[in-house]
Amino acid sequence: MKLPDRINNIILELMDQYQEEDRYNRPWIIGFSGGKDSTVLLTLTWLAMQRLKEQGVLLKRKVYVVCNDTMVENPVIEEYVQNVLEKIRKAAIEQELPISVTMTLPELEDSFWCCTIGKGYPAPNNAFRYCTERMKIKPTTKFIVNQVAADGEAIVLIGTRKGESQKRAMSIKRHTVKGHRLSKHPLNPNTYTYAPIVELMLEEVWWIINVAPSPWGFDNKILFKIYADASADDYECPTVVTDKSHTSCGQSRFGCWICTVVKEDSSMTSLIKNGVAWMKPLLDFRNRMQENRNVSEFRCSTRRNGQLAVDETGHNQGNYTMEYRIQLLRELLTVQKKTQKFRGSIDLITVQELIAIQIIWYRDGNFKTTVNDIYNEVYGYNIPNDSIGLKERLLLEKACNEEGHFQLVQELLALQKSKVLMMRKQGLQNDLEERLDSFITSQES
Repeated sequence: MKLPDRINNIILELMDQYQEEDRYNRPWIIGFSGGKDSTVLLTLTWLAMQRLKEQGVLLKRKVYVVCNDTMVENPVIEEYVQNVLEKIRKAAIEQELPISVTMTLPELEDSFWCCTIGKGYPAPNNAFRYCTERMKIKPTTKFIVNQVAADGEAIVLIGTRKGESQKRAMSIKRHTVKGHRLSKHPLNPNTYTYAPIVELMLEEVWWIINVAPSPWGFDNKILFKIYADASADDYECPTVVTDKSHTSCGQSRFGCWICTVVKEDSSMTSLIKNGVAWMKPLLDFRNRMQENRNVSEFRCSTRRNGQLAVDETGHNQGNYTMEYRIQLLRELLTVQKKTQKFRGSIDLITVQELIAIQIIWYRDGNFKTTVNDIYNEVYGYNIPNDSIGLKERLLLEKACNEEGHFQLVQELLALQKSKVLMMRKQGLQNDLEERLDSFITSQES
């Protein structure tokens, strides 16, 4: 089909830039969220590569489509993105294009539930937004850095547009080098950024999505319907962060379903009003987390590092208490159980996160209520909580004269095993000493 001149000129520019000779043959990295701008960016890049191939040009430059999964993505969007990525993988192979798909994930201890339910970090807000750095920036940056290490340099293609907002336009102008398509990446060394669709207007973005066939064979009407059903704003959370103006995901339609940075999740509310009723328990849970964030009785008087965290009114401002963390896990699993009646494949929290939370709770001195106990309670199961093997149990029973000693050694073994299972193994000696001190104090009293 014939494309408008402005759009065709972007494809021609992409073709020219792709063929630019450089000593590293720098790969292109495209941050793909599945939203409108990243979809258009990949579409035009794909069409440029198709034209080059038709002209007999050897496609030597690799293109990495990088999608970041925060592990708390909106389930509707997550399902859509997974389907799109699978189409992209298959189409790239069938069309013999050097395009590959990579999914990045946060480290287990950086996941939202390990931080909130495990460590007791209060739900994110504008003053304490640890989630963006841990769940989005770090995983993608790690991939970029590793790719640069392998290839020498890399070019990140970004879907930013001047038409998104006045703030975005000013940011683009500040980082643009006049007369050059590529700009030095402000955060990652040996990395450059390239913004091919920077001049596109919103109407042109939607024209491409609604009129131009998807080069990887997906039905873009699905994307348009998602936007229509979740019509709250036109901002898309960036996958690849290139400056400080990108770090806010609060207004993003394609953000986390549990996001508490904004006062109201307009997109999830709109989805529910437009027929996605099974998401109502998720929205209610998200709202409760936001409402309870600053309740003093749910917070400790100290932070995790031991620093006093009480304001002048006597209000606790530390991490969540163990009791509240247990309550949150119980509520989350209850919501998951309700959701799975309508979408059986949805896991709001992974098995790996549940295991990690249990380990973190051991480190924090909680040995009474286990993750296994809560899971059994919610799902009605009777799965045994065998934290210690049979041989170890028999040896301990013979060696320990008192039940309290048996319990103590069992808890010390649980702490030791937690250090083996988790990535960060520091602090075992301190954890053991703290547990011993606590035991001695309880015996003396």
